[in-house]
Amino acid sequence: MNRIIVAIDGFSSCGKSTMAKELARETGYIYVDTGAMYRAVSLFCIKNNWMTETGINSEELEKHIQDIRIEFRTNSNGVSETYLNDENVESEIRTLEVANGASRVSTLRFVRRELVRQQQLMGLKKGIVMDGRDIGTVVFPEAELKIFLTADPEIRAQRRFQEMNVKGDAVDYNNVLANVIERDDRDQNRTESPLRKADDAIIIDNSNLTPIEQQKILHELFTEKTRID
Repeated sequence: MNRIIVAIDGFSSCGKSTMAKELARETGYIYVDTGAMYRAVSLFCIKNNWMTETGINSEELEKHIQDIRIEFRTNSNGVSETYLNDENVESEIRTLEVANGASRVSTLRFVRRELVRQQQLMGLKKGIVMDGRDIGTVVFPEAELKIFLTADPEIRAQRRFQEMNVKGDAVDYNNVLANVIERDDRDQNRTESPLRKADDAIIIDNSNLTPIEQQKILHELFTEKTRID
């Protein structure tokens, strides 16, 4: 079986990470959550008081961008977790505040270039599944399998709302929906590496798909791409 790079792009709260993690688990590939990397940068800014409701202190962030070291380590349950400068921040980066900040820092050219550099190093040996906003267009335009995942904004907001409630976060659905729509706008209209479908990417709209149906489609596409004729 050929080892390939799988690039999964798409809108926020579409379940890209869940899809990518499951494929990596099934295939023994390495999973890289690029969204978590931008969330980690966002958390770094928040902890240093460089993030406000109106903007980011980009000058300070640029001065310290080389001080940000992001890694993915597998825990005892086989789950990949995000580490920021040797600290496990997996739970901290999943808040709405950090998610909103991640969409902001992702518009900064120097942040994207540094993280893209790190991501490309991770893919040198192939055998990875990577999800994000610009994997198939910028990070790995040569990826053998490119997926573009989408779903209706209201459905994505409802999924995110339920997920946060399960975690015990008290949030309002309308605020979550507004955040989803705002992030979509930022992601698609930013100057640096905007969210768009690669010409050769395969669209999967999971608005009305079950997780099992979605994984079946992805598994079939993966098998086709890795088959040795």
